[in-house]
Amino acid sequence: MDILFLDDWLVAVNKPSGLLVHRSLIDKRETDFAMQRVRNQLGRRVYPVHRLDKPTSGILLFALDPGTARAVTARFTAGQVKKTYRAIVRGFPAPAGEIDYALCEALDPLTDARADLDKGPQAATTHFRRLATVELPHGVGRYPTARYALVELQPKTGRKHQLRRHLKHIFHPIIGDTTHGDGRHNRFFYERFDNRRLLLVATALRLDHPQTGEPLVLTAPPAADFQRIVSALGWDT
Repeated sequence: MDILFLDDWLVAVNKPSGLLVHRSLIDKRETDFAMQRVRNQLGRRVYPVHRLDKPTSGILLFALDPGTARAVTARFTAGQVKKTYRAIVRGFPAPAGEIDYALCEALDPLTDARADLDKGPQAATTHFRRLATVELPHGVGRYPTARYALVELQPKTGRKHQLRRHLKHIFHPIIGDTTHGDGRHNRFFYERFDNRRLLLVATALRLDHPQTGEPLVLTAPPAADFQRIVSALGWDT
C-alpha cells in the first residue's frame, strides 16, 4: 500500500479501486482487504475510523490504537473532518452549488446487524464545484454528442453512498456507477476508454490531530486509472 502519512497514532494510505476496507458479508469470497494489507505492512494492528466504498479509490485513514480510533471516529461522526473527492460525471452541472437532499438510510440487513430499513430520511448535504468540461462528438442515447464534467465534491454529512446518490439526484451521475449511474454512458466509457471502475476518488482529509490538536491535512494523488481517463478527456488538472 502507498503510505501517505504515518506517525505514532495514525496511518493514511492510498486505497486502490476494487479493494474492500475490511472483511464484509458483501463479498464472502474476498480474501484481500486494505486493513489486512496495512497491518501486514506495518507489522501491527490498525483500526478503521471511516470507510470508502469498494469501487472508490483514495485516501483511507486508520488509527494505531483503540483510543485514537475512538477519538477520530467521533470527529467523523460530528462532521469535524473535511473530506474532498473528485468525480467524472455525465453532463454539465452548475459551476458550483450545494445538494441538500435527505437520504433514506441505505442499510443492508446482511451487513448492518442493526439495520432499521423503516427509518425515515436523514439530512444530507454535499457541496460541489465544476473543474472542467468536455463535449465529445459521439452519440450516447438520444443526443448527438456526449457531455462530461470533472467535479470536486465535499460531503458535509456521511450518509452511505451519499455522493453517488446525490449526483444521481441532480441528474449528473458518476461514470462507472453500476448502481446509481447511467448504463449507456458507463458502456461508452468501457468501450472507448477501457474504463473498468467507478470514477470517484477521495483526494483529501482535513482534521485536527486527535493527540496534538494541530491541523492535519492529508492528500492523495488520484489513482493512475482515474488520471488516465482525465488525460484521455483532455483535462490538464
